[in-house]
Amino acid sequence: MTFNPNNCRNESEVETKLIVSYLLPKLGYTPDTWHQEIAFGNIRLDFLSFATKVIPIVIDTDSPMSVVIEAKHPKEKLDRHIRRLKRYLTSLNIRYGLITNAKEIRIYERIASEIQLVFNCSGQELETRIDEIIALIGRDSLKIIKSPQNLELKYSQLNLVTPDLTNEIAIALNHPANVEPPPNPISQPENVPEIVPFAPEIVPEIKLDLVEPTTSQNTMKIIAVYHNKGGVGKTTTVVNLAAALSKQCKRVLVIDLDSQANTTFATGLVKFDDEEDDDLKQKNILHILQSEDFYSISEVARKSNFCTPAIDVIPSHIDLMQYETELNSLDYSRMILIQKLAEVQDKYDIVLIDTPPSLNFYARVALIAADYLIIPSDLKPFANQGLINVKDFIKKVNGFKKQIGKNPLQVLGVLPCKISTNAKFIQHSLPRRRDAIPKRYGMEIMESVIYERDDLAKCAEQTQIFGDMEIADPISVLDFKPDSVASQEFEVLAMEVLEKIGEK
Repeated sequence: MTFNPNNCRNESEVETKLIVSYLLPKLGYTPDTWHQEIAFGNIRLDFLSFATKVIPIVIDTDSPMSVVIEAKHPKEKLDRHIRRLKRYLTSLNIRYGLITNAKEIRIYERIASEIQLVFNCSGQELETRIDEIIALIGRDSLKIIKSPQNLELKYSQLNLVTPDLTNEIAIALNHPANVEPPPNPISQPENVPEIVPFAPEIVPEIKLDLVEPTTSQNTMKIIAVYHNKGGVGKTTTVVNLAAALSKQCKRVLVIDLDSQANTTFATGLVKFDDEEDDDLKQKNILHILQSEDFYSISEVARKSNFCTPAIDVIPSHIDLMQYETELNSLDYSRMILIQKLAEVQDKYDIVLIDTPPSLNFYARVALIAADYLIIPSDLKPFANQGLINVKDFIKKVNGFKKQIGKNPLQVLGVLPCKISTNAKFIQHSLPRRRDAIPKRYGMEIMESVIYERDDLAKCAEQTQIFGDMEIADPISVLDFKPDSVASQEFEVLAMEVLEKIGEK
């Protein structure tokens, strides 16, 4: 079988077309000697392969060394993931790690507590250099290698994720201090890795039953999307990021906390042409905030088919405007969203909150409830100046969160959004504007960039005819044109967000 890196358009295709269909068979790994989506506590590996059959997995003095293989989106830079790969290899005492985005293949070797690059090639070179990879991490190559560092395994507090949470296993991980290799190691022929005897009493046999992972064990993550400057792509970011996350098998809830209800429109919940037919008036975010005992998240949330898989949305309503002062005077109002979200923490993996472009009560409620914050910005002067207000607002919100015993807001970064696709602008102006964010405002700039593209406008303008009425029927850009550049940008954004919140 041949491999063409151009056939990999997303992370899933890197996994299936490169790793599963090409790389693992070439390296000699059979389906019973590699495992996908395996998790140890908060470490989640894309692929873990062994040189012998290991069902159940056995890690003892006779175990061959294993290889971690990580797949990334073709548009992602591998350098951003090296620190995480190092943690995998050093935490689990695994000697080799392969990381690839299909365009580039790298192999790192763990040496003590560091890792070093031992192989690198482009995706186009893979077939001509596959023998070098086989010599390094092929199944037969690893069968003959034993290493004291790799066999110092006493696992502690590592949980193997299971589909129904019934097979969770705790294992002890301690690294024996100052373990010296035995004297006079057995000599080997030139260019063959050294085989070192290792005292079997140092490492007890550990058996792990292989089970499939699930996201149901994860803690629900709440992300607010906020800027006090309007027109920076906030709603576009929320709805299409929600769609991208749902395609990563995440259970997503979107909350619209802006009285303009743009997210409610954008997710296709407004199915009426006349206010007399308004079916959102009686159940929306306002009712959740007004009542301590009634109107739960589950009761108010609506299924939106604007993307596949579908997401749940808490709609907003223009009535929010007239109740802001009243809600702000209530003692419990700022914390009620926290309380009601806690009731559905097992139902969703990620909650995205769209916020009003202001410093008002509703924006404050959103940031108080959130764990993380994304700040979309077109990087223009007024949006940049607005970051000063955003920083001050975050400081005040974190002061309140500290009083109620909630962790401070973690800012994932400023997201360049609605960025011009003009080539000269991208080449000359955009880098300067990106650099200005950390230098002038002390804020991290996200790697992802959302450009201003026609497909984003067209997918939001889709309609359906019902009788004699034309009703808005928007669709996510990932469903409208899955192979478009705009779709790929949101896929990359989803990957970056998942990594930063510890879900990847």
